[in-house]
Amino acid sequence: MSVFSEFRAFINRGNVVDLAVGVIIGAAFGKIVTSIVEDLVMPPIGKVAGNLDFTNLYIPLSDKITPGMPLAAAKAAGPVIAYGNFLTILINFLIVAFCVFLLVQGVNRLKRKEAQKPQEPAAVPPDVVVLTEIRDLLKETIPVRTRNE
Repeated sequence: MSVFSEFRAFINRGNVVDLAVGVIIGAAFGKIVTSIVEDLVMPPIGKVAGNLDFTNLYIPLSDKITPGMPLAAAKAAGPVIAYGNFLTILINFLIVAFCVFLLVQGVNRLKRKEAQKPQEPAAVPPDVVVLTEIRDLLKETIPVRTRNE
C-alpha cells in the first residue's frame, strides 16, 4: 500500500473529518469569546474598578519604567510582568469552560431523556409470524391429547 493511499484512507475516516470541523469551529468560538471578554466584559469591570484599563496592568521589573507608562512603552523600556493580559485570558478561559460545561450538561440531559423513553418492542421477523400462524392453525384442527387418554 502506497503512502498516498494510506493517507487517503486515514483522511476518509469519519473521526478525522469530525476533529477538523471541531477545531475550526473551536477557533472561531475562541475569537468570539475573546471579543466578548475584551469588548463587553472587561470595560464595565474596568469602569467599576475606577476606569482601570486591564490591558495596561503590569508590575515593572526595571528602574527605567516610570509609573503610568502604557504597557507597550514599559515593555520597550524594560522587563514587566503584564498581569492585566493574564487576567483577560483567565476570564476568557472561564467563559469558554462554562460554555463547554453548559454544552456537556445539555447533551447529558438529552441522553437521560432518550434513556427514559419507553422502548418499543422489536418488530417480529416474518418467519416467526408465519410459524406462529401455522402453530395456531394446527391447534384449531388437531385436538391436543393428554397423557391420560
